[in-house]
Amino acid sequence: MFFRQVKIILEMIKFEHTIFALPFAIMSAFLAAEGLPGKSDLFWIVLAMVGARSCAMAFNRLADAEIDNRNPRTQTRAIPAGLLKKTDVLIFVVLSACLLVVSAYQLNPLAFKLSPVALAIIMLYSYTKRFTSLAHLWLGLSLSIAPIGAWIAIQGRFNLLPILLGISVMLWTAGFDIIYACQDFDFDKSFGLHSIPVKFGVRAALWISNLLHVVTVCLLIIIAEISQLGWIYMVGVGAVAVILIYEHLIVKPNDLSRVNLAFFTLNGAVSLILMALAIADVMLNTSSSPLA
Repeated sequence: MFFRQVKIILEMIKFEHTIFALPFAIMSAFLAAEGLPGKSDLFWIVLAMVGARSCAMAFNRLADAEIDNRNPRTQTRAIPAGLLKKTDVLIFVVLSACLLVVSAYQLNPLAFKLSPVALAIIMLYSYTKRFTSLAHLWLGLSLSIAPIGAWIAIQGRFNLLPILLGISVMLWTAGFDIIYACQDFDFDKSFGLHSIPVKFGVRAALWISNLLHVVTVCLLIIIAEISQLGWIYMVGVGAVAVILIYEHLIVKPNDLSRVNLAFFTLNGAVSLILMALAIADVMLNTSSSPLA
């Protein structure tokens, strides 16, 4: 019974979608360490990410339980379908939040002090679509904590580089979340929920998403200049650009049938490819350094 409940919870929070933000946290950790971070630091960074993301998603399912019950697309989710009780999900939220705070404590004092701020940002997102069309950017802000937090975990201070990486993550996330929101255009409009598609229409929303992703790629190029990352990282940026172009080509205002491919598969590839090639570049620079 217990393991069945755990399985349902992991399916509810789409645990596998931690892949969106986690690679940026690991990438940022390597950049902050200018090479391989300590195993202990990586361990606690990953646990903090898992705790934050699990807390955010579970809390979102609690906050949106009534909305999910009315939306035909989401009526099969665990809470509206009666597979989980709200009290069980609330317990999971608290445990996940504790995992983040404990992990931050294990890293350094600044990470620990900022952990409540991170929790506030990721949990408040669940209510933003009730009053603002900029909810997509708030979701992006929530994911931008990953690279900024990982940098702080390693260096114990802020820096321009992780902030730029965080902004690029924010805009990238907002862009693909706008695409995802297009499929709920009719429901959101009738239910009084706010989104870029509801405010400007699906066609204009896709153009806004496109613009956000153009700026994302530009920021990733700027990051290369600031961090002195080389050609391997730039191959990753090129791959990201190609994937995002394809993402926008397959989703059209009159055909949203491939939204899930654009949202899940392609954006998962974006984070993994950029992380892998950025780390390869960092490690190559480290091994070729006279002090290595």
